Amino acid sequence: MSRIAQRIVEAGSFRAAITAVILFAGVLAGVETSAAIQAQHGALLHALDAAVLVIFVIEIALKLLAHGRRPLDFFRDGWNVFDFSIVVLCLLPVGGPFAAVLRLVRALRVLRLITALPKLQLLVGALLKSLGAMGYVGLLLALMFYIYAVTGIHLFGTQSPQYFGSLPVALVSLFQVITLDNWSDLLSATQRAAPVAATAYFVTFILLGTMIMLNLFIGIVMNSMSEMHVEMDGQRQSARAQSEAGSVLGDLSALGRQLEALRTQVESVRARVASEPSGGPSPTGAKGIRD
Repeated sequence: MSRIAQRIVEAGSFRAAITAVILFAGVLAGVETSAAIQAQHGALLHALDAAVLVIFVIEIALKLLAHGRRPLDFFRDGWNVFDFSIVVLCLLPVGGPFAAVLRLVRALRVLRLITALPKLQLLVGALLKSLGAMGYVGLLLALMFYIYAVTGIHLFGTQSPQYFGSLPVALVSLFQVITLDNWSDLLSATQRAAPVAATAYFVTFILLGTMIMLNLFIGIVMNSMSEMHVEMDGQRQSARAQSEAGSVLGDLSALGRQLEALRTQVESVRARVASEPSGGPSPTGAKGIRD
């Protein structure tokens, strides 16, 4: 039974069907946001939601069954835990305090595309893997923001209080500059009092913040994507090796059963031969012939 479930789960048509169901669930969640459609076709939408949930439950059951006698191995993969959690949350009662949670989970079912599409799973895994290194780059960026904000308050706080009147206002202004959103307005407002200082201030901040820091983020993500690609290749090779090992063990088990049956047949023949009377001449008959 587990082999049949494993073949079904690993089939490309099964994965394509599950991907189509996930996309349909996402469209269904968007349609349910319309009050007019809910009023006219509410019963049909609830029936379609129930059908989608049944398909997801069957998928999880097949994946658990595919692990044979060790179904808990299914939860060793974090993506499987993610899928299982979404399906379990969808099974919450529709009414009562769980109604808002259920509506949110119905929208979050689209996130199951991450596990259905390997390339998307690679991208999200790389982003999660790069969070540790991004934290240090973010800390460096925060220090740069703080230093430039304090410097901007001292340089332009009196002339441009709307941009550098206080530390929170200066930080928001610098965030506007680093996103390159109308930063020229800030430059024009500060150049009236100190044109050289304002030009050097904004040019250096844009160079350091936009071109260096953001490139560091991109470099970290690309490095994490490369590492994640290697890990996924290793996982696929390990799964393939386990599948081949299971096939070999199954063949060996079948061969052992055949050998056991052959040994039983040999012992049966030996017992039959031993129980039959000897067909050769008796000693008395042999003596009479000699006489």
